[in-house]
Amino acid sequence: MSRRFPLILLLIALPLWLAASYGARYGFMEDGQWVGICADEANRWECQVRANLGLMIHFKVLGWAALVTSVLAFFVPGRVGWGLAVLGLVFGVPALALYNTTFAVFAVVIAGLRLVRAPHSVGASLLAKNPQR
Repeated sequence: MSRRFPLILLLIALPLWLAASYGARYGFMEDGQWVGICADEANRWECQVRANLGLMIHFKVLGWAALVTSVLAFFVPGRVGWGLAVLGLVFGVPALALYNTTFAVFAVVIAGLRLVRAPHSVGASLLAKNPQR
């Protein structure tokens, strides 16, 4: 398996995840049909999911989760940091689609920077060789 395979897989999965997020937004949250159904029958499980998703949007849960995991990923080295960055994108992409753009924009940028960062930065290796700087 290629060393770039996880990154290629991620680049394929992220647009699909974004499409699913926009599908949830326009097909479930903003669709007038669901507004009418949930006004009449609020006990349906679909309406409960819609209400809980609305609360998550209101309290910016996805945006905060994306921002926290992305910032952690930026400072955690190795595969764990890479995995946290992917998790930040998993939270950040739906947050972008579901009205949490304030936090999600920063989270997605930070996670993206962490994903493309070289395993060993040049500055750190120079500093380790020459500690007088």
